[in-house]
Amino acid sequence: MNLALFDLDHTLLPIDSDFEWGQFLVRTGAVDAVEYDRRNREFFAQYQAGTLDPVEYLEFTLGTLARFPRTQLDEMHAQYMAEVVTPALHPAARALLQKHADAGDLVAIVTATNHFVTAPIARALGVEHLIAAMPELDANGNLTGKLLGTPTQGPGKIVHTKAWLEKMGKTLEDFDTVYFYSDSHNDLPLMSIVSHPVATNPNEKLKTHAAANGWPLIDLFND
Repeated sequence: MNLALFDLDHTLLPIDSDFEWGQFLVRTGAVDAVEYDRRNREFFAQYQAGTLDPVEYLEFTLGTLARFPRTQLDEMHAQYMAEVVTPALHPAARALLQKHADAGDLVAIVTATNHFVTAPIARALGVEHLIAAMPELDANGNLTGKLLGTPTQGPGKIVHTKAWLEKMGKTLEDFDTVYFYSDSHNDLPLMSIVSHPVATNPNEKLKTHAAANGWPLIDLFND
């Protein structure tokens, strides 16, 4: 049996779902437009540069979500899915996921973006297993603004992937082949320990690293 792991943003989606969620909040007037947009773009630039502090960023995003009751958040997310995510779902990404599913592979999305934003996206892509930053919830299911556990970014993807497998009584070594598809050099820690890393719509840093190491490169959105 094989394991197929996928990053989400700019890998299975041609957008960054976390950044676009922030832009959606700005556009719909749910947050202070000037200040939120400034900080959202600042954090996004840090992520692209590989300098983002994931805890600081998650405190910012989850703190914003905690201002709203869960029922309102779910309504907002449904609108976000309809207006932003669904139009961005790409046939090539769906086909790649289906290829692995048809082969009987265990398929999972491993993303640094929080579970609230990404769970409906994973469902829309037909992926059952999602490894994402977990928001803390209160007794009524509302977000508290705090992160539960540790971030799922960079080396954190290794920690959380291994923990997820452990719950199923498995390890990475139990699989014949382990794929990890990602667009970003931020994912080099996990890409470097799997048997088949695939640079997918890669940024320049990852493209250079992949070429130097003989990793396959694919482009889901421009081929």
